[in-house]
Amino acid sequence: MREYLAPGRFIDSDHPLVVEFAEHNRGQSPVLRDQAVSLYYAVRDGIRYNPYSFSRDPDSLKGSAALVAGESYCVPKATLLAACARHCGIPSRIGLADVRNHLSTPRLLEALRSEVFAMHGYTELFLEGRWVKATPAFNLTLCQLFKVAPLEFDGLTDSVFQPYNEAGQRHMEYLVDHGQFADLPEQLFFDHLQRCYPHLFADDAPLVMGDMHKEVAG
Repeated sequence: MREYLAPGRFIDSDHPLVVEFAEHNRGQSPVLRDQAVSLYYAVRDGIRYNPYSFSRDPDSLKGSAALVAGESYCVPKATLLAACARHCGIPSRIGLADVRNHLSTPRLLEALRSEVFAMHGYTELFLEGRWVKATPAFNLTLCQLFKVAPLEFDGLTDSVFQPYNEAGQRHMEYLVDHGQFADLPEQLFFDHLQRCYPHLFADDAPLVMGDMHKEVAG
């Protein structure tokens, strides 16, 4: 478990901001599962989900980067949760998967040119003798806006995705699981994204996806 407890480049559990955030949000319970649950909700709701914050800058994938910005998308939020867990002595790792979002907004479809979200990030935490999945991406306010039940986490069962919204429509569907990693695999991550979204990596493409959308929208 040593590699799942040590600070990494992206799961930067030794970063001062991560340490401060983890200490403030781990709760008072000495039970690690209780601390993991408390950290999950702190990351889920304390960092606003913003898919347009995607950047080709590798440093944007660090857990600490999500804290600095106060908003991010699924991958930095997952590395942040993993980093907080490691600080508290909970082994953690990052998982990556391709998912289909059946309820994506027209703006996001325009930006991605696809309804497939490649390299969707989630966290795995080792609690009470087993790995448990936790996905802190979508904050409560966002879920209420899109009428999707927020993902809950109890530290015992996998918290992966919402298959349906409140109206019974398909929401999230997992397509390909790329595996779990002790730290974010930078080369695999960006290579796969470039194959899926070549326009985001064109020489004249802005560094941040949100800037690209602003240019397209005029």
